[in-house]
Amino acid sequence: MSLCPRLARTAFRRNCPSILQTSRPRTHQPLRPATSINPTLTYHRSLHDSPVSSTKPTNPDPRENPAHALAPNADVNVGQRRLADFDLKGRVFVVTGAARGLGLALAESLVEAGGKVYCLDREDKPDEHWAEARKRVIPEWGGSLHYCQQDVLDTCDLDRVITEIADDNRRLDGVIAAAGVQQVTPAVDYEPADAARMLAINFTGVLMTATSAARQMIKYKCHGSICLIASMSGTVANKGLLSSVYNSSKAALIQLARNLAMEWSPIKPDGTGGIRVNCISPGHILTPMVAQNFEEVPGLKEKWESENMMGRLAQTTEFKGAALFLLSNASSFMTGSNLVIDGGHSSW
Repeated sequence: MSLCPRLARTAFRRNCPSILQTSRPRTHQPLRPATSINPTLTYHRSLHDSPVSSTKPTNPDPRENPAHALAPNADVNVGQRRLADFDLKGRVFVVTGAARGLGLALAESLVEAGGKVYCLDREDKPDEHWAEARKRVIPEWGGSLHYCQQDVLDTCDLDRVITEIADDNRRLDGVIAAAGVQQVTPAVDYEPADAARMLAINFTGVLMTATSAARQMIKYKCHGSICLIASMSGTVANKGLLSSVYNSSKAALIQLARNLAMEWSPIKPDGTGGIRVNCISPGHILTPMVAQNFEEVPGLKEKWESENMMGRLAQTTEFKGAALFLLSNASSFMTGSNLVIDGGHSSW
């Protein structure tokens, strides 16, 4: 049962294809022999598919309207209240992939700081750890935890849900895009459909989550923060794990964050914008997905533990502080960055 009554699903489905439906390979027809060629005609192949326009869109010049509004107010934030820069009371957030694991831990960090957090996941209902997290919520702190079933592959419904969350609350202050999947397969054995599914969830699903959220932040003139969950696998190859497409999808998120930050961080004259975009790149974490890797690849756990400076794997709760930092005023001058938290794995 959804904890967000106004976000309950209806029987009506928009005529909107999913990512995988739109990315399905075309059926190739055998080539027919040409009957004639007119040598007087010149054929030109378009170099790109951008919409035809007399002017091309460019990113705003930050100097035209400096983002002073994002700077902390010393009269409020310095010495007046304990940890004022981290206070999220009254703010609204969305976290995808938050039925369990890392996404749930990050959602809980925002709740503890007073945020109203909507957890989105494709599961019909969250696992017992989510229920335990909800029981831990202390209402006096101002935070609350809600669950909505939503698959990021269904981009139209994803946009509808995020829109309704923003409309219900008349604001949207931040998003953590943590939904992702992994497939361990030798590169020579990858099928096009497998690669398409991986990229549809890990990249396109994150992109659509971010753009949908940004539209609502612009609509309500919220100077929000977006955090993409990438991975250290986006910058290094994981020894002992053949996951070339997964690693590539995480590298794409790091680059995506830079480009979205360039577009959305400047504040426009009408007050919109000021949306910071950053990444967290975790190292190896003990999650259900990683536990499955250990079952499939004997000795992998011991291998990974020996590859970082701490000699162990991370717990999901060890990333809560980073999420709170990026989604709060504490990181007001940080955008387009990738925060690597890997126990020193990529440092040697």
